[in-house]
Amino acid sequence: MHIPEGFGVVTPYLLVDDAEEYIRFLGAAFGGCEIGRSTDEDGRIVHSQIRFSSSIIMLSEATEQYPATRANYYLYVSNAELTMQNAEQAGAQKIMEVADMPYGDRQGGVRDHAGNVWWVSERQSADPYY
Repeated sequence: MHIPEGFGVVTPYLLVDDAEEYIRFLGAAFGGCEIGRSTDEDGRIVHSQIRFSSSIIMLSEATEQYPATRANYYLYVSNAELTMQNAEQAGAQKIMEVADMPYGDRQGGVRDHAGNVWWVSERQSADPYY
């Protein structure tokens, strides 16, 4: 099976309202960098690829046929507190304070303006299971 560099076997694909603004949010909140974009004749984003360090997600503008969807995302970062601050400054709503978790992560949570939840996690344990 061929998997392009930066993609996993499973790659999240978001359908969002106001894709242009959402891409800006991902950059400001989490350091996401747009690496590819396709638009239709009206300029609507029909496909975009956003890189987060070693991972890529895809997104497009929601339509009547394919409405916006919501999900939860687990994002590993080097500094959970700083990333949470960036996310809040970019417009996300804090839903969980950063705290040490029993499974080895230091984690907080935010909800973005599209209703997606981002679990911002900094790994504390070398144990892959905890």
